[in-house]
Amino acid sequence: MRESITAEKGAKPVGPYSHAIRCSGTFLYVSGQGPANPATGQGPSDFRAAAEQCLANVRTIIEAAGASMADVVKVNAYLRDMADFAVFNEVYKAAFSAPYPARTTVQSNMTIPIEVDAVVVLPD
Repeated sequence: MRESITAEKGAKPVGPYSHAIRCSGTFLYVSGQGPANPATGQGPSDFRAAAEQCLANVRTIIEAAGASMADVVKVNAYLRDMADFAVFNEVYKAAFSAPYPARTTVQSNMTIPIEVDAVVVLPD
């Protein structure tokens, strides 16, 4: 079974993809989310604010699927500049609680400062 999840309050996808896909009723795969504010379509210029907005966008989609950030098991984070890594760790720590999800963070040549995708185990 495969079901598309669309967060009505989330930023509109900029391409042919779903906000997230629920598979077999157990897993939710959240597409990469950037720092755009869903209300304005604009992203903050400050990295900390951009990272906070990015994770808020991920949270909005996860909650639209009936889950929470506590259900996230894997995160992939893409940073335009690895000099922002320490700030991202601070924002990430505030968004999640221990035990923290497994995570990969890489530098990527993007026009936005940050993008995050996630894998979630949906609650019963």
